[in-house]
Amino acid sequence: MSEFLSVIFGFPTAVFTVLLIVVLFYWVLATFGLVDLGESGDAGDVGDVGHGHLHADGHTDDLGTLAGYLVAFGLNGVPISVVASLLVLVAWTISALSGIWFVRWVPTELLRWVAGAGVLVAASGLSLVITARLVRPLRGVFRTRYATTHASLVGQECVIWTSEVTPTVGRAEVSQHGAPLNIRIWADTPNPLKRGDKALIVEYDAAAKRYRVEALDA
Repeated sequence: MSEFLSVIFGFPTAVFTVLLIVVLFYWVLATFGLVDLGESGDAGDVGDVGHGHLHADGHTDDLGTLAGYLVAFGLNGVPISVVASLLVLVAWTISALSGIWFVRWVPTELLRWVAGAGVLVAASGLSLVITARLVRPLRGVFRTRYATTHASLVGQECVIWTSEVTPTVGRAEVSQHGAPLNIRIWADTPNPLKRGDKALIVEYDAAAKRYRVEALDA
C-alpha cells in the first residue's frame, strides 16, 4: 500500500492525481446539481445547455477554438465534462501503472525524473487516443438526449439569470426532472425581463442554439 501511495503521489503520477481529485470533487458536486454538466463537444455546441447551477460563459472565440480541438482529436459528441474526466482517468491509470512497473525501478534519482517526464508526455498523448475510442459509443446517447431536451423545453417556463435579456445576451434556468438546465436565451427589446423574473420559452433557434423567450405577462 505504501508503495502504491508513493507512486500516485510521486512524479509524474502526482500531476494526474491532483487532476483526478479535482474531477472526483466536480462529480460529487454534479451529483447534487451544484455544477454544470456541460454540453456535448460538437463545434458550436460547447457550453450551450447543461445541468446545474453554475455556468461560466466563455468568449465565443475561445469556445470555437476549444470545439475545434475536440473535433480534431475525435473527442466531440459528448459533454466536455465527460471528455475531461476520461482524459484524466486514462492518463492517471497509464502513469500509475508505468510508475509501478517501470519508473520506480530506474536506478538513480536523475534518471527517474527523466523517465517520469517521458511517462508524463506519453500518458497525456495516449489518453487522447484512448479517450477518443471510449467516447465513440457514447455519442448517440448524448445526441438523442440533447435533441429531446431542445424540443421539450419550448412552452415551458424559465427563470432569468442575467441582469437583462437582449437579442444577443441572456441566460435562464429551466427545471427538468429535479435537475435545472442552464440555457442561452434571447428576447426582443424593449422588455421588462431581469434576473429572477419568470419567462416563457416560445421558440428554439437550432442554428444559434438558443431559445427565444417572452415575459409571462406579455
